[in-house]
This record gives sequence, C-alpha cells and structure tokens, in this order.
Amino acid sequence: MTLTNRDIIELTAWRRKLHQHPEISNEEEKTAREVVDFLADTRPDKVLTGLGGHGVAAVYESGKAGPTVLFRSELDALPIHELSGVPHSSLVSGKSHMCGHDGHTAILAALGRQLGRERPASGRVVLMFQPAEETGNGAAGVVADPRFGEIAPDFAFSLHNLPGVPFGEVRLKTGVVNCASRGMRITLEGKTAHSSMPETGVSPMMAISQLMPALPTLGRGTFADDDFSMLTVTHATMGEAVFGIAPGEAQVWATLRTRRDGNMANLCAAAEALVIEIAGQHGLSARWDYHEIFVASVNAPDAVENLRRALDEEGVMQGEEGLPMRASEDFGIFGHGAVSAMFFLGAGEQHPALHNPDYDFPDDLIPIGSRIFMRTARNLLG
Repeated sequence: MTLTNRDIIELTAWRRKLHQHPEISNEEEKTAREVVDFLADTRPDKVLTGLGGHGVAAVYESGKAGPTVLFRSELDALPIHELSGVPHSSLVSGKSHMCGHDGHTAILAALGRQLGRERPASGRVVLMFQPAEETGNGAAGVVADPRFGEIAPDFAFSLHNLPGVPFGEVRLKTGVVNCASRGMRITLEGKTAHSSMPETGVSPMMAISQLMPALPTLGRGTFADDDFSMLTVTHATMGEAVFGIAPGEAQVWATLRTRRDGNMANLCAAAEALVIEIAGQHGLSARWDYHEIFVASVNAPDAVENLRRALDEEGVMQGEEGLPMRASEDFGIFGHGAVSAMFFLGAGEQHPALHNPDYDFPDDLIPIGSRIFMRTARNLLG
C-alpha cells in the first residue's frame, strides 16, 4: 500500500511536467492524453476517454462482486499568468495550474501505480480524471455522458489542497462543505444617441448605477445560517469606449451563492425581479442568462466515516475548522448518484493562496493524499 522512492520521484517529475503545460477548462486534450500514457504501465482493465469533454476514467477490477469506488481529480488549469518563479513554471503564457489540479492528478496517478501492482480484493476502483472543474460544467458533463453508466459508483471521493491549513492536516465534516453558485449575466438595452444630444436616446447609465449596489442587498443571513445567500457583482460594462456616442446597452455580471441548492431558485427569482423593476423604471428592456452553475457539495455521513477511519489509521490529523466554505466545487454532482465526500488537505499555513499567481502545488502532498485514498479503497474493497 506504499509508494516506492522511485514512484515518488517519477510522480513528482510528472506533476511538474503537467504544471509546465497547463490547459484551461474544456481544452484539456493533451493533459488527458498524458494521463492515459502515464497509466499505461499499470494496465487498467478499462479506460474511457472523452468523458464529458476530455475526461478520462481508468478502471481497476477485482473480478469479484463488490461496490464501485470512484476517486476524482481535475485536469484543468486557470487563465492566470504565473509568477511563482519555480524552475518548472508554466510555459504557456497567461495559463497556469494555480489551483493545484496538477497535484491532484498526480495523487490519482499514484493510486494507479499501486492498483497496478495489487488489484482490489472485491469490487472495482475508478480513477476519474475530470475536465472543466473551474467552469462548473465538467462533473455535470461526465455524469451526463451515456458511458458514465458503465462506471457509475457506489462511493465517490475527492480532495482539494488548501493553503492556510497546516501542512498535511485534513479538514473534513459531514453536510455542506461547498456552496452552490452560478454566474448571472444581465443585459440592459436602450437606444444610443449622439453624445451632444443624449436626450434623443435611452441610456442605461442610471439603471446600471442603481442595479449594482441593489443586487448585493438580496443576500440573506450570515454564513453560519443554513439559509445563507449572497450576491456579488463581478463585472460591468456600458456603451462603447468612445466620446461621441451616449450608451444604449450595458451589462452587469454577478455571482449568486447559497449554502443549499434549494435556496438558489429563490435567489435567482429575486435577482430577476429586481432587474425587471429597475429596467422598467428607466425605459429599458432586460434579459439575462446563467453560466458556471455549481451545485452544493454535501458530504454524506457514511462517506465521511470511511474517510475518518482512513485518516485515523494513517495517523493524519483532522478537524472541521473553516468548513463549510463559501467557494464552490463541482464535485457535488457526483453525490447525486453515490455516497460521496470531499476533504481538504493542508498545503501549509503560509503557502500562497489558491488562484494566486505565485502558487505552486506542494509535491510532498502526493504521498499523503494517495495514502489516504488507498487506505479508503482497501478498507471498502480489501
């Protein structure tokens, strides 16, 4: 159940190779091919590619009856220019692995190494390398793929590294661990005019000035409340970047966030009603659409119990501090069809934060994460 020194050296080198060649959400074709090639020596019993886009699933069968246990990592990087200064920095301008998905992928590959040497005693393990986590469509695309039925799990587990938590410690709890969220893109339309005669047009200026501070007031409760909701304006544009035209169109982007999936519909309805009201006051038409939809990630008690047993047996310190998180994570959709849980693995209290340009995944987490996952798999399957 342990990795060799050679394994760790090779996994670290491979993680750094992935780091140098990042691909953002829905573009992970080469990364997926790297995964398939790296796992070839482990002789998985089945490999599914192109799941939900560029997803890869490697299946390790026991040949005996038993549950299907899925472990998931993410393939995608971010559209961020790296400033870490590490020797293996991104070679792709404006793109980088600033969330550690390269490291999560290496952790799953470490499981593949060990399962290649010794299959589970019962059931099967699925290593799910998922695309497009950052945009929220990856897990949904994988689950919606007709071939997912071939590997549908009974249990599903995932992890995410977490700066600010002592290195190697775990944060884990039952219930909600990540909020539901979605992006709302609002368009207000009027009529342009010559800037010397703005009265001949219909400008969205006053409406957008009213809408932006009004949207956040739709939030309810504190984060400690189960009915917590939050709305954050993230972007706004109006008219063209010229001096001669009074604007006739504006856009406002906002992120809607709730602790529970069931509360999202109410928050959307409130935001839509507010848009209609303000647009009407200023003689504008309005439309909106939604993007990057994340369901809440909810840890099932049975799955958490299995993880806690593995953590205890591996001597990994654990706690619940800092959970749940306001941030979203699309792993939650796997929990709609399986007993699932996600934990957070400390990257160090002083480690650069996720999505910071100077972040880099700590390689020493690879053996720790893989030990926890492997112990979980062996406890469930033997």
